[in-house]
Amino acid sequence: MADTMGHSATATRNTSVALGFCLLAIAPQIFEFIWSIGTIFGWGAGRGPATVVISHVTALLAGAPSALLAGDTKKSSDVLLALMYSYPLFAVAILTIFMTIKSAQDYIGGIVLMALALFALWASSDLQGMRGFSFGAGTAPRMFGGLLVALSAGIALTGLMTDGPALAHYSWRGPLFVMAAILFFALAIRPLGLVVSAFVSFLIAALGSHETRWLEAVIVGACLTLGCALLFPYVLGLPMPMFPRFLVQ
Repeated sequence: MADTMGHSATATRNTSVALGFCLLAIAPQIFEFIWSIGTIFGWGAGRGPATVVISHVTALLAGAPSALLAGDTKKSSDVLLALMYSYPLFAVAILTIFMTIKSAQDYIGGIVLMALALFALWASSDLQGMRGFSFGAGTAPRMFGGLLVALSAGIALTGLMTDGPALAHYSWRGPLFVMAAILFFALAIRPLGLVVSAFVSFLIAALGSHETRWLEAVIVGACLTLGCALLFPYVLGLPMPMFPRFLVQ
């Protein structure tokens, strides 16, 4: 009875981990879709939401399989993303369901690092490689990406072969608000300008901690905004808009 309950609990945990890996496998596509929503309001450049969804769904369901069968034909960026990033993680997710994980912390950490390495390999796939003994722009990212794939696979195998700690409790509040702050800054820098975008982004990031003291956060945010307003346009010479468009116009 106890063995049956233990096996059921393990299967439930493995299924949850596998679902997490499936979500990780389509994380870049989800991010691009969220980014594309800003194009509707003129906050960024790129493809529209409908185009993003159709392109990635087609690449995942039809484009990548046909590219595998076709061989050495030129592949689009969406198809390469499915082949080099999403499909390997989907395969890992399926295998995870049937595996006995002895150290969840090592196994999940290794797979997350592997996802980062696979994404780096995809991102550098259109860069020039080595020609003879000369390094191209994509040589170093591919070397480090391949090395990280090997190391992360070793960490994941350690989680399957040796006993270790269970997955520790992880708070998503901090990373969630930091990512939201980065996304807001990227979308708002053109219409709202550096001053407003930097200050609001800092306050959004400050929401990631229960210990935030808002008076201090506002003062620090104002100081950092002033520093950015002096650093980027005057010290570094970057042509960034300083104030919202409706005030400048």
